[in-house]
Amino acid sequence: MLISALLIGLTRALVGAAPRWQGAGPSDVQRIYFANHSSHIDTLALWSALPPALRRHTRPVAAADYWNTDALRRCIAVRGLNAVFIERQRSDPAADPLAPLAEALSAGDSLILFPEGTRNLQPLPGPFKAGLFHLAQRFPAVELVPVYLENLHRCLPKGSLFPVPLICTVRFGAPLVRIEGETRTDFLERARTAVVALAHGEQA
Repeated sequence: MLISALLIGLTRALVGAAPRWQGAGPSDVQRIYFANHSSHIDTLALWSALPPALRRHTRPVAAADYWNTDALRRCIAVRGLNAVFIERQRSDPAADPLAPLAEALSAGDSLILFPEGTRNLQPLPGPFKAGLFHLAQRFPAVELVPVYLENLHRCLPKGSLFPVPLICTVRFGAPLVRIEGETRTDFLERARTAVVALAHGEQA
């Protein structure tokens, strides 16, 4: 609890992480918050922008090859954020990389997910990987909420060692509507477009 409070305080001091609920309000319904990914601070910013009651049951998805490689990162991810680790480099090709995420959703938790799979140097998201689509198919009752993290690509972009204090806004859009029979390609592009719309100040 102390680590979580320290992380929230540090994040707000550095980037503000002010929430803007443009298309969806805070709710205790189960959700997957999916966002653009351009900075090491993305996870902390989005998680910090949630109200405390939601934060307790919302688990960020963290790449094990980054967040589980040393004691400090592991402490932040596990004790501070209660993150769900995902293996981006699998030793067993037959293993289901989404299994830890499905387990968390089955337990009733919400997730924070970055569908690009890695950080992007640009302010707008690149193509989304298929994970979000498969989770949406397996958990149809879970709301899918697009989020745009504004300015974080300039605060601590990929390759930077030290953050630059900037004011970041966390924009939450309306839940993505499921469309019966929609293809994976169409779904992922529509999800990405919802995040881009928030970047342009539109309601997703």
